Amino acid sequence: MHLPDKKYFRVGGIVLLTIVVLIVIAGTIAWFKRENLLHNAIDKATAKAKRDYNLDVKIGSAHFTGLSTVAFDDITIVPQGRDSLLDIKNFEVEVRLWPLLFGNVKLASVKLDKGWLNLTSVHGVKNFDFLFKKKRDTTENTGGDISVVANDLINQVLYKIPDALNLNDFIIKFHDDSTSVNVLAKTARIEDSDLSSTFIINNGESTLHFAGKMRPSDKYIDVRLYADNKKVELPFIEKKFGLKLSFDTIGTRLDKVERSNGETRIYSSWSVSNLLINHPRLATTDIVVPNGSIDANIFIGEHYVSIDSSSVIHLKDIVASPYVKYTLKPAKIYELKLAMPMTDAQKMFNSFPKGTFDALEGIQVSGKLAYNLSLYLDSTMPDSVRFNSELKQENFNVVKYGNTNFDKLNSPFVYTPYENGKPMPSRTIGPSNPDYTPLENISPYLQHAVMSAEDPTFYSHHGIIPEAIRKSIAIDFKKKKFNRGGSTISMQLVKNAFLSRQKTMLRKIEEMLIVWMIENKHIVSKNRMLEVYFNIIEWGNNVYGIGEASRYYFGKSPAELDLGESIYLASIVPKPKAGLYAFQPDGSLKDYLRNYFRSLGDRMANQHYINLMDSLNYGFADVRLKSSQRSHTIIAPGDTAAIMKALKQDQDDEEEDNAIPVIQPEKKPNFFQRLFGKKDTTHKKEPVIDTAGKTKKQIRQEKRAERKKEKEEKKKLMDRGLF
Repeated sequence: MHLPDKKYFRVGGIVLLTIVVLIVIAGTIAWFKRENLLHNAIDKATAKAKRDYNLDVKIGSAHFTGLSTVAFDDITIVPQGRDSLLDIKNFEVEVRLWPLLFGNVKLASVKLDKGWLNLTSVHGVKNFDFLFKKKRDTTENTGGDISVVANDLINQVLYKIPDALNLNDFIIKFHDDSTSVNVLAKTARIEDSDLSSTFIINNGESTLHFAGKMRPSDKYIDVRLYADNKKVELPFIEKKFGLKLSFDTIGTRLDKVERSNGETRIYSSWSVSNLLINHPRLATTDIVVPNGSIDANIFIGEHYVSIDSSSVIHLKDIVASPYVKYTLKPAKIYELKLAMPMTDAQKMFNSFPKGTFDALEGIQVSGKLAYNLSLYLDSTMPDSVRFNSELKQENFNVVKYGNTNFDKLNSPFVYTPYENGKPMPSRTIGPSNPDYTPLENISPYLQHAVMSAEDPTFYSHHGIIPEAIRKSIAIDFKKKKFNRGGSTISMQLVKNAFLSRQKTMLRKIEEMLIVWMIENKHIVSKNRMLEVYFNIIEWGNNVYGIGEASRYYFGKSPAELDLGESIYLASIVPKPKAGLYAFQPDGSLKDYLRNYFRSLGDRMANQHYINLMDSLNYGFADVRLKSSQRSHTIIAPGDTAAIMKALKQDQDDEEEDNAIPVIQPEKKPNFFQRLFGKKDTTHKKEPVIDTAGKTKKQIRQEKRAERKKEKEEKKKLMDRGLF
């Protein structure tokens, strides 16, 4: 083996010695000049704060107390024209020398005695708005790689957590136009990686503690938050955002941070015990989670952030694997997956947090259930969104009902509708009610009109149509609001018969669970579901059930309803309170409904429910409101507010729970015609049947004139707040 010549070792030794000598010389010079360097740095920093952020920063004294330890006294920061922001009596900080050589400030120890941080936001004026001032980017250009940004940010945060901490009597205050919070950090210690602290909230309202392990140099943190002899409560959040939140203990753990192959990976976990949460949009009652946790593995790439599928959610006996990914470039893409393997069904129901599904509470079941959810939405192609939701079973059965007996639909029962949280007069859904109508006594025209408008595949689906929900997601995304709910007749029935009218996220999930059980376990037949549906839904102000509706509008029994009357009644299912205002004072329908009649009539003909040649207007001209109701269609000036309120309530109900679909005037076949109907031939070019000797051009001109007239009529209604 050939060894390097000794002269190479001699040269290397000389170079190394030279470097050491230079470091020692530089260190010696720095040692004797360090006080000057410190004060020069302070002067530059205070000048920059004044110049760039309008902050008046003052430091009573600053001096070195060790090789890399600096002590400050009487620090104050006052934003120009704002309330004082910061006051610290004594502050001492030590930095690690080795990271400093590479330009990184790593805190070794921090001592802080007596001080306060005061945050105010009064009448829109903040004393901390400088924090939101954009800075000129002088950092190295990373090409927009957020994995690099994330890795650097994590390192900087960990560097700023000291290995040793001794904090005493530091007050944090927040005050805005409606809220005031005062937090006294009585003590906070980090000693030999052990964290302990005591925080007094609002002068003794509660006492909180952060405790655990802090090893920022190893990228390991394990911290929990709890209160003395009570729950941790956050009244500030409830007052500010209407979110009620409390818990016994909440914990978070950072296990490690890695970076390789262009990806930053953060391995962490969160846990909570006896979490209580409530918000009007989430649920109507308190939700209590005895214990829950998530092992969240967050992967960040050049243009994406994701919760990896290796993450695990634990909710009592439920174990599920989530996957969430948000891609920023070249287009914004949203991905979501949730997989729950086959689980004992009773354990699954028992794991639902208290307050989530009231109707299912106490239910006893057997068998196993598994669930899979997937969503993929490219923001540039929302109509191509992919969605699937599937609940699988193995020998699943309902042994005993809990709070709600779903079998009640099979026999007479008392139904109490609610409006704005208040009960309306109860109705008996059964033969003892003279307005109750068996399915065979309801006009076939009405049955088919409502099914065509609300749920074309009612008799063939199993309660929930993922494809309809997929379409709803696309529409909601494009409109940037929840506008369509994808509700089937089965879902509308369950909502009316078993659940509150409160519009919450959990109510919708509960609705889908109940529908799945009723449909898949054949608890109620399709015919019986349709019969109860017709006898329970709202058709007007305090008008419930088709027996009341047919007599209210037309003075007829449900069996006597003709095609036009049936199409009209189908049109008001999504907006029942505005039903009367579709009529002229003489009892005829307003022209804006003509296109609706054509659209729904064409669909019914295409599905062979009616003969296309029976009537080109599908009975539009024949519909007449009964004479005793016609006076109610005349709108007095004082009625406008009440009418608009009724229309607004209908709109709110429709946006939350609308059917599949709410038909709008259109020339092209809509999504549901293509999806649920038979092959659509109603919009193919066909020979024009012309019995008046008109040319095609004359027919087109007449149609344009008719559409123009309809638009003018609709505009008049909109100007009066009636459409």
